[in-house]
Amino acid sequence: MAILSSAPLQFVASIPAVTRAFTAATVLLSLVYYWLLWTRDQDFSVPYLVLVPGSSIFYPWTFVTSAFVETSGLELIFTLITIPASLRYLERLWGAVETLKFVVVTIAVSNIIAFGLNWLEFMVLRNPVFLYGQWYHGQMALQIGVLVAFTQIIPEHQVQLFGMLKARVKTLPMAYVTLSTVMCIVGFQCPWIVIQFGWLVSWVWLRFYKKNPDTVGGGPAYGDRSETFALVSWFPPFIHTPITALGNLVYSLASRFHLIPLGSSDIEAGGYSQVPGGARAEAERRRAMALKALDQRLAGGTASPATRTSTGTAAGSSRPPAASVGESNKPVPTPESVPVVKDAQDETR
Repeated sequence: MAILSSAPLQFVASIPAVTRAFTAATVLLSLVYYWLLWTRDQDFSVPYLVLVPGSSIFYPWTFVTSAFVETSGLELIFTLITIPASLRYLERLWGAVETLKFVVVTIAVSNIIAFGLNWLEFMVLRNPVFLYGQWYHGQMALQIGVLVAFTQIIPEHQVQLFGMLKARVKTLPMAYVTLSTVMCIVGFQCPWIVIQFGWLVSWVWLRFYKKNPDTVGGGPAYGDRSETFALVSWFPPFIHTPITALGNLVYSLASRFHLIPLGSSDIEAGGYSQVPGGARAEAERRRAMALKALDQRLAGGTASPATRTSTGTAAGSSRPPAASVGESNKPVPTPESVPVVKDAQDETR
């Protein structure tokens, strides 16, 4: 009986701290929302829990805490199935600090962009529904952010969806973004549009700002500058040219204003740092470069004995030869035998 009672506690204790706290906050605030919905009248409004663009300026914490509120039981079940297991994996790979940064940045910046978009729509269309009729809540932005992170870490891993559909991890983010686009076109901008913002924000963070736990070269490395994680890799080939031009323009402006961190290892690698997986990929690249340099040095070292021999012959050409022309077929005396030959000649004289 004691073993059965301690098993759940051991399981909870095995969950990393950030994942455990995030899951508990999601369950708690969602239950508070359900309780308030059940006890209030039909004019129910909780701007202090969810993100309402017209009111959230007075409740700034909702830019983060609104993600902890799932307004339906189905949404809460789906979130509890997907997010805690994903965060547990990322936290054990990245550590608690980097995982917390990723979660907060993905949620908060996505909500800030949605907040600004709604205010822009209100100023253009003068429709108050954009300020008070749309509530942003839930973890859709974090869900797409987790998919982007998995695309960086295990892009070729195959998953099975709903027991029937099989797909590679790298195809899931854009499928989710496509669903978001369709729902926004149909008219469900809130909260589906935060999926698109979450995709962009999480990619920018992982591409340029996330600090890698393992570094080489004596300094921190930021982001993942590999070609397989470039912006154009998310789009079909026929629009790579305009996407590349736009990405290069934005990157040059961000670099000019020092908005992109650059560690010492990035400088040594020429602005390139191939992660994830810690510094293993970078170490392998440096190892290959070192082996290449060693091969070149050894290849150059094969000619050095001949060079030294020719140099030594030229330097000793002023001395008379030790043997006559007729003795050219005889083996060349070694340096150790030369003094002996000279002593024999002196004794003969």
